[in-house]
Amino acid sequence: MANEAAKGRLAELVDLVQGGIASVARAQEERAQLTATAQAASRRVTITVNADCIVIKTEFSDDIDDLTYSEIAAAVTAATQDAAAQVQQKAQKIQEAALEEQSRIPALSEFFPDMPDIQAMMPTPPTVSTAPPGSPERTAPEPEEAVRFTNVEEWDHDKSSRSTIAAPGW
Repeated sequence: MANEAAKGRLAELVDLVQGGIASVARAQEERAQLTATAQAASRRVTITVNADCIVIKTEFSDDIDDLTYSEIAAAVTAATQDAAAQVQQKAQKIQEAALEEQSRIPALSEFFPDMPDIQAMMPTPPTVSTAPPGSPERTAPEPEEAVRFTNVEEWDHDKSSRSTIAAPGW
C-alpha cells in the first residue's frame, strides 16, 4: 500500500516537473520576442532594443540637426537606457509568472529531509550599473584589508641560487 502511494506521489512530481520545464520553455520563447522602444530629446531620437537590451533600431527625426553632437550622444544613451529598462521590466514579469508556476513543484527536501534547499543557496546577481566608464560608481571599492600570509618561508627567486639538479653535467 505504501509503495502505491509512493508511486502515485512520484508520478505527480514527474508531472509537476514536466509542467515546470514546459513553463520555462514558454517563458524563454516569450522573452526572446520582447522589444522596447524609447525616445529622447523631444522625440528626435528613437531607440529600439531586443530582449538582451541590444539596440536593433536607431531613428533620428528630420530636425536632429538642431542638436549638437554631444546632445545627440546623450539622447541616444538616455533612450537606450530607457528602452533597456522597459524590456527588463517586461522580462521580469514573464520570469515572475514562470516562477509562480514553478513554486508548485515541491522542494527536494520535502522528499529527502537531509537534502539542502538548492534554490535558497543561489546568489542574487548584483545590479548592473548604467554609469559611464570612469565614473565614481564604476570604480571598485578598495578591499578593507588585503590578505597577508604570515606563516611562510622566504624564497630567493634569483637564478644564481637555483638548484643544479637539472644542470647538463648531472
